[in-house]
Amino acid sequence: MEVKVLSSKLVKPSYPAGAPRPDTTKHVPSSVFDKATYHTQTVTIYYISPPVPSPDAIERGYATALGAYRLFAGQVRPGPDGAPGVLLNDHGARLVEASVDARLADIAPTKPPPAVLRLHPDLDIVEVVQVQLTRFACGSLAVGFTANPAVADGHATSDFLVAWDRAARGLPVGPSPPVHFPPRHDPPRAGFEHRGVEYYRPAPSLAHGHVHGDTTQHSIVVHKAHFTKDFVAGLRARASEGRGRPFSRFETILAHVWRTMTRARGLGSNPLQISTIRISVDGRPRLAAAPAGYFGNLVLWAFPRATVGSLLGRPLKHAAQAIHDAVARVDGAYDFQSFVDFAGSGTVEKEGLETTAPAQGGRAYFPTEGMLLLVPSYIGDGSIDAIVPVFEHNLDAFKQCCYSME
Repeated sequence: MEVKVLSSKLVKPSYPAGAPRPDTTKHVPSSVFDKATYHTQTVTIYYISPPVPSPDAIERGYATALGAYRLFAGQVRPGPDGAPGVLLNDHGARLVEASVDARLADIAPTKPPPAVLRLHPDLDIVEVVQVQLTRFACGSLAVGFTANPAVADGHATSDFLVAWDRAARGLPVGPSPPVHFPPRHDPPRAGFEHRGVEYYRPAPSLAHGHVHGDTTQHSIVVHKAHFTKDFVAGLRARASEGRGRPFSRFETILAHVWRTMTRARGLGSNPLQISTIRISVDGRPRLAAAPAGYFGNLVLWAFPRATVGSLLGRPLKHAAQAIHDAVARVDGAYDFQSFVDFAGSGTVEKEGLETTAPAQGGRAYFPTEGMLLLVPSYIGDGSIDAIVPVFEHNLDAFKQCCYSME
C-alpha cells in the first residue's frame, strides 16, 4: 500500500463574522488530571464510506471547531509561573492530505497491519492536534486523528469531533466549553490512599524507566477478535443469569477477554496468582464540582483484581462482577474529589511520586502485550471488535478459546 502525502499545513481557528477576537496570550494551566494521565500521543483512525464531504467543507469545519475548542489550536508550554499548560495563541492544528492506491476493504476489515501507521500524521510533529485525511481509490476516507493526551481525554476529544462534524455540515457547534477545573479544598481533604493507585514512589533503579506491559515488538502480534451481535447477546445473558440487572456489554466482553487472555497465557498452573486490569473511568458524571461540558482530562482508573484460579474456575459472572464492583467504587466521594485534594496538596512533589499511568496511550497499531481496545465493529451492526496484542506463542491458544462461552 503506497500512501502519497499531497499537502501539509496548519489550520488556524476561525470565528464568527463580527465576533471579538479572543485573547491570544491567555495560558490555561494543566489540571491534576492532565498531569496524571498518559504522556504519549494517542492515535485514532476513523473510516468513512462514500459519499464523503468535500475537502473544503472538512477544512472549514476543522477551523470552526478549533475556534470553539481553542486548547486544540494552542501550544503546550509553561506559563509565566513555569507551570505546565497550554498557551491559547491560536497557533493552529495540522492538516495533512494524502491519497492511497488501495481500497478501504483491502485494509480496514482485516487484522490491523503495520501499514495503518501510514494513515496518520508523523507523531514527531509538535502540534497539539494533527489530522491526516487519506482518500482511498474507492472513494472512502480515512481520518487519522492524533492528539496530545495531556490536553484532553477521550470524552473531550469526542466532543470536539462531533463539533467538527457539525461544522463541516454547516450546523452550529455551540459555545466554547469550560476549560478551568475547580480548585481543591483548602485545606486539602484527601480521604483515601492514592499512593500505589494513581501514584507510586519509584525505586532508585526505576526512577527513569517505569514501564507497563511488554514492548518486545518482534514477538508480539496485534490480533482483532470479532464478536458478533448474537455472540455478545448470548455471552451477556450467560453472565447475567440469575442477576436482577444484566451486566453491560462492556462489562461482559471485558470479563470474557480477561478470562480468555488468562487461559491463553497458560497461567492456570499458578491459581493463587493475582490478575489485575486497569479501566479508565470518566469523572464527569461522578464529580459534582466538574463544570458541564468540561474540556480537558477527567479520568481515573478502576483496578479489578481476581486470582487466576477464580477467573478460570468460576463462571463468567464472577469476572464481570469484579469489573462492575471496581468501577462502582471509583465514585465522586471516593476517588475523584479525594484525588483532586491529594494531587494538589504538594505531597506528590514533596515525596517525588510519579504517575502510574502507562507510558503507552492508545494507537492504531500498538504491539504492546497487555493492552486492549474494545471498539464497535466497522460493520455497524452492533458487533464488537477486540484489538488484542498478544505474544505469538499465545495467539493460537487465544484464538481457540475466545469464541467459547465456557
